[in-house]
Amino acid sequence: MGFENKMIAYDDPDEEETPEEEEEEEEEEDLVDPLDTLREKCEQTDHCVHYKERLETCEARVGAKSNTNEECTEELFDFLHARDHCVAHKLFHSVK
Repeated sequence: MGFENKMIAYDDPDEEETPEEEEEEEEEEDLVDPLDTLREKCEQTDHCVHYKERLETCEARVGAKSNTNEECTEELFDFLHARDHCVAHKLFHSVK
């Protein structure tokens, strides 16, 4: 039994990308997730702005106290629920 010594080079010409593969990677980088776009738009609606303000107020109140057990879980869930409710009605219209 013998072991073969093989040297693996990282700059192997066989593994270089072709121009077509480089173009495909550039196109993939330009893709934008429609979910992220819709979330940003929904966060700016009146209904979501109200819940976002409540969340920010709670975070400021909790952040101002050095020793507190208060958390902003309820406010966070309310905001996420309102935002996701808005997104749910619009998301599948933009999916192909």
